[in-house]
Amino acid sequence: MPTRQIYVLSPKELSPETIAVAFAKTSRSPESFREIASELSDESSARFHEKWVVGYGHASVAEHAVLHLAFENVSRLAVESIESNRLASYTEKSTRYQKWGSQDFFIPPELEHHPLREEYITACRFLFATYAQSLKPVRKLIEAHTPMRPNDTEESYDRRIRSQYVDSCRFLLPAASLANLGMTANARVLENTIRKLLSHPLAEVRQVGEEIKQVAQAETPTLVKYADPLPHLASAYQAFNSRTSSTGVDGDWCQLVDYDRDGETHLLAAVLYRFGDMPYESALQKVCSASEAERAQLAEDLLGKLSRYDIPLRELEYASYTFDLVMDQGAYAEFKRHRMMTQTSQALTTRLGYSLPAQMNAAGFDEQYHLAMQTATNVYEKLAEWNPHVASYVVPNGFNRRVLCTLNLREAYHFCQLRSAANAHYSIRRVALRMAEQIQMVHPLLSKYLHLPKDETWQSIEREHFTPRETSKQTTVHPKKNRQ
Repeated sequence: MPTRQIYVLSPKELSPETIAVAFAKTSRSPESFREIASELSDESSARFHEKWVVGYGHASVAEHAVLHLAFENVSRLAVESIESNRLASYTEKSTRYQKWGSQDFFIPPELEHHPLREEYITACRFLFATYAQSLKPVRKLIEAHTPMRPNDTEESYDRRIRSQYVDSCRFLLPAASLANLGMTANARVLENTIRKLLSHPLAEVRQVGEEIKQVAQAETPTLVKYADPLPHLASAYQAFNSRTSSTGVDGDWCQLVDYDRDGETHLLAAVLYRFGDMPYESALQKVCSASEAERAQLAEDLLGKLSRYDIPLRELEYASYTFDLVMDQGAYAEFKRHRMMTQTSQALTTRLGYSLPAQMNAAGFDEQYHLAMQTATNVYEKLAEWNPHVASYVVPNGFNRRVLCTLNLREAYHFCQLRSAANAHYSIRRVALRMAEQIQMVHPLLSKYLHLPKDETWQSIEREHFTPRETSKQTTVHPKKNRQ
């Protein structure tokens, strides 16, 4: 019997395209991967990809060519477009653990020679100046109940308490704020990413797409060279944008708008199907005819020993939920990372009002905060009359945004447990706990095993971290904001 071997085809020795070919050829070659790779060159690999990936459409081969891309000084608005691809990995500069300088914002190319350019720059500078001014008074609140330790230096102390005060100050940072981003993706995903970016209505995003293509071609010259704009996507931006209108927040900020009424039954039947030898219809009938106690035991056997760090079985994906959410932009920046969900976000505007962190009030900084938000609103409206896409750059994190999402119970376990943890930002904790509550109301049998904090609810987060006036509907809609 041949000896089992597991080893790495190192990117230090082989190009990404050569590694992809070495893996692809194993389907028809009896040779080892090392032998296959030793016979390849960059030129022969390029010919292979030209024939099989480009010519015959065997795109899965491109998934073996992996690139690690570093982005620096890209706006957080553009980061959203880059991170919209599900099958990639991202790490970005955190607004919770780092501070922004006064000039760390992007100026859109569309504003070159435009009469509103200076007003946009003035507004961004004002937002960043207000952000900088808020750091000291809000930090004093934290210092009052988190004193320095004997062995603390000023630097280590600030590092220890930074997120506790920056968490509130970051509400002032606009979407134009510059960020750094690391992305790991295979060439197939990257090609699709480039196409989407090249079709985007914002010039910055299109420029990023061109630069990714140029950089990626140095490593995978064949696999991304045909990545061109998508006409249907560009026309969709145009066609549907003209049909939309903006209104204030109506009703609840977290609405479970759809779910599988028989989700628990279908899920338990799928588990029986997995471990049994019966047809699905028989498994479904067995669950349907089970008593409540028997169904509860099935749930206990499935999830009762699950720790908060364990990943549930994939059968939890047979129950799904659709939410219509309104959350502040800072929360959305974390929410969008959960790409196993299906998410549809509306454009970032100032027309859904904004949240006011309680720490801003307690620090006596609420007037400056409101002035900054009103300044952003005024400039947003002027820009939106000309170009609503560009107008989004000036919108701070504190403003609310609508997001539609569909997730299954398996992803709900991951999201709700991770984002309700004590070290998560309070904005996203509020969202996670509220979603968990609504899931527990409709599917109590299987969601009861969620590991959630016992000393905190979404209501207690609102009372502690937001001013009541802002959180009653999570909005402050002025007549001006509803104008088209």
